[in-house]
Amino acid sequence: MTTVVEARGLTKNYGSTHALQGVDLTVEAGRIVGLIGPNGSGKTSAIKAILGLTAFEGDLRVLGLDPRRERDALMQNVSFIADVAVLPRWIKVSQTLDFVAGVHPRFERARAEEFLRKTDIGMSKRVGTLSKGMVTQLHLALILAIDAKLLVLDEPTLGLDLLFRRSFYDTLLNDYFDKDRTILVTTHQVEEVEHLLTDVAFIQHGKIVLSQSVESLGERFVQLVPTPENLPRARALGPFYEREVFGRTAMMFENRTASELAQLGETRTPSITDLFVARMQPPGAWVSPAAEVAA
Repeated sequence: MTTVVEARGLTKNYGSTHALQGVDLTVEAGRIVGLIGPNGSGKTSAIKAILGLTAFEGDLRVLGLDPRRERDALMQNVSFIADVAVLPRWIKVSQTLDFVAGVHPRFERARAEEFLRKTDIGMSKRVGTLSKGMVTQLHLALILAIDAKLLVLDEPTLGLDLLFRRSFYDTLLNDYFDKDRTILVTTHQVEEVEHLLTDVAFIQHGKIVLSQSVESLGERFVQLVPTPENLPRARALGPFYEREVFGRTAMMFENRTASELAQLGETRTPSITDLFVARMQPPGAWVSPAAEVAA
């Protein structure tokens, strides 16, 4: 399998702030990878390094190229969506297509026009007259019409309503299956993307705290809701996280099998959202309602 992104010891400091602290990250070709973390975790700094938009320390190769020295060549095969505000408000929709066609040799104008015909976005409209959702649709049309090997999305649906978010990701997924693409998406809204992902990388305080394929998560993590009488036995097995859910306790275990825990209650593979919440909590951060009352 071809490696699209290979980072080793990726480090970025802003003065005394350590945005990235020795990040190791591998993205293989044809995968949809979620770089997931809370605000300020280092997601955007990692993306900027991958795109050659910021200086960094460590080793980083993207599509076999060094973003620091070979950015022009790299961007021939990379598309990027960040804040949709980068589109000028005065420009007309047709002019955005003219511009991208003029600067990117792999832009397929007919493909962008085909996408826009399925929307309410007229070619003569100015960006400033479009809703935020429409601007996002326009940006997506421009990006997906570029025949790129790597598509990078940095919080692409931030601030959009549910319908536009769902439409955005449905379009993205359909395009992924139509073309040979690799997608790297950063977000803190895990529930928006977990059904899309083939791989996840959780980042916190500038460090990768989990990097794994989605299909293998069930081999490593199990969620257990023990029966009340089995709660002490379950807790003795050392869950790394637990929380109260409708009067019952849900526990998260690592490197224990579902068959081992099934005699204690209900087991299932945790969702990426549940796992993200559990992993982002500092040790000992949870306190059960019962303990709070007793205190």
